[in-house]
Amino acid sequence: MREAFEREKPSLLALPDNPYPCELQLPVTVGKTPYVRFDLNDYSIPHTHVRRTLTVRADQHQVRILDGADVVAEHARSYDSGVQIEIAAHIDALVERKREARHHRGLDHLAHAAPAARTLMLCAAERGSNLGNITAQLLRLLDRYGAVELQAAIEETLASGAAPHQNPVRLTLERRRAARGAPPPIAIKLPDHVRDKDKRVTPHRLDIYDQLTAEADDDKQD
Repeated sequence: MREAFEREKPSLLALPDNPYPCELQLPVTVGKTPYVRFDLNDYSIPHTHVRRTLTVRADQHQVRILDGADVVAEHARSYDSGVQIEIAAHIDALVERKREARHHRGLDHLAHAAPAARTLMLCAAERGSNLGNITAQLLRLLDRYGAVELQAAIEETLASGAAPHQNPVRLTLERRRAARGAPPPIAIKLPDHVRDKDKRVTPHRLDIYDQLTAEADDDKQD
């Protein structure tokens, strides 16, 4: 046996410099959360890649997640069960994205209730002010004083040339309240379904109902 090997040895080919890829590869469908499920564990991905089909390539030590030919995440493979394996940058980016989304929703609600708030926020942005803090404080004033009073107070603040900030608006609201002889406002925490009634609603096309009525009449005639 040894002699046969020695005779064949000069004819054997050397192993290639690049090892043959032995990764497990499979497609995965990502839902609305930025995680890919593989082998009973969840691996984080950038939130910009949710709601699409990605590719997992895994070997004994590493799990790579690709979008087409681009690698979007690399993790050390876990052999536990039910574990979330995360990259801090993925979570930080998601938290920042949610913070920005909350700010835009709050600003939209504020501008809908008191349109002058848009001008105030534009002026505040030009001064480099903290828009998130101003939005949050103005929303609290909206809850306490109402949309009509907040709109009037913002208009007075802008007309007076005061700094585009929540404090001048609050002082104007207090001055107007004292002039009316009204008691100090009390913040009331309303249930979500009561608060939601003031949200902007996009109306549906009414001709759809006409089409449904016409179809129903046709069915009766048949």
